[in-house]
Amino acid sequence: MDVLKSLAKKKKYFIWPVVLVVGVFILKMTLLAPVKVKVVTVEKRDLVSQVYGNGTVEAKVVVGVSSKITGRIVELYADQGDHVKKGQLLAKLENDDFRHQELQSEAGLNKSAASLSVEQANLQKAKSNLVLAEKNAQRFKVLAEKNLVSKLESEQYDTACQVAREEVARSSAAVEAVRMEQQAGRAGVGFAKSKVADTLIYAPQDGTIITRDLEKGATVSPGMSIFTLADPRVVWVKANVDESLLKGVAVGKKAMITLRSSPGEQLSGQVARLGHQSDRVTEELEVDVAFAEPLKNFRLGEQSDVYITAGSKKDAPSLPSATIVTKDKKRGVWAVKNGKLTFKEILVGISDRRNFTEIVSGLDTGERVATALPQVMVTFQKGMKVRITQ
Repeated sequence: MDVLKSLAKKKKYFIWPVVLVVGVFILKMTLLAPVKVKVVTVEKRDLVSQVYGNGTVEAKVVVGVSSKITGRIVELYADQGDHVKKGQLLAKLENDDFRHQELQSEAGLNKSAASLSVEQANLQKAKSNLVLAEKNAQRFKVLAEKNLVSKLESEQYDTACQVAREEVARSSAAVEAVRMEQQAGRAGVGFAKSKVADTLIYAPQDGTIITRDLEKGATVSPGMSIFTLADPRVVWVKANVDESLLKGVAVGKKAMITLRSSPGEQLSGQVARLGHQSDRVTEELEVDVAFAEPLKNFRLGEQSDVYITAGSKKDAPSLPSATIVTKDKKRGVWAVKNGKLTFKEILVGISDRRNFTEIVSGLDTGERVATALPQVMVTFQKGMKVRITQ
């Protein structure tokens, strides 16, 4: 029995070293094991730098179709969504009063025409009388000089000649007065006709009716919008682009547009206009991106994403963007050499939407760069041992 007890005590002393060795081994294989990383090398790729912007579909030309006069709407010939042509009749206002004014003005003009005929006839009569009076006055003047008639009789004919001249002047003035009255009448008729014409509302240009703001029976006043009309040829996306991303963005640059209603469809476009004042709060600039082809169906205010091509390079040395980190305000990568990490500062160029970034300088050809999950990469330190996995 004593022997068995002695063996049991010795067995305890053998177990603890084994447990310790196993524990150390487990720590080395888990907590103390080198971090697993994958490695990539610089490769040449075709890169396209695109700048992102978010905005809404808007129209450059939006016109409110309104009336010049106050009136009640009696007919509407268009509705929202309709495509209209310049000069197309859109609405009609009540015009009975204006039609009566037009008829009254036309009657006044006809009366002036009749008065003009009468006054012109009187003028012709006065001119004929003047010719006769001048002949009589001249004849009796000659007879009076020869003492064949009395001087008094000669003076009477001379006076009659003066009266005839005054009558011609009066008739001429009357004709001119009627002519001026006629001009006023024509102006009145023109004004009345224009008022009647103003009761018909036409499309000022080609476009699409965005909204119908009033209905039949409503009373419209000058400046009050009946329709809102947009020109579909200049519909674009007003995108907001971060100031820090504006390098390379210029008028004419190509872009891809995605509408919220068609998330899987990419539409071609180009930068049409750049703003000249950034938002002081969001630090973004408005960039207008036009569609390459006018949209057949559009909704103003629809949310849109744009990707503007700021630059491109062929066969550019590049790395996955995830491998590039910032350490002590310096851009660089973690290079792997002899199983240890080394931070190498690099100079980067353009970045691609596929998450590749151009490496301008700082890395040698074939140099291996570590990559891992972001939460792992933030723990990297210079000299840290790593284990490369596939």
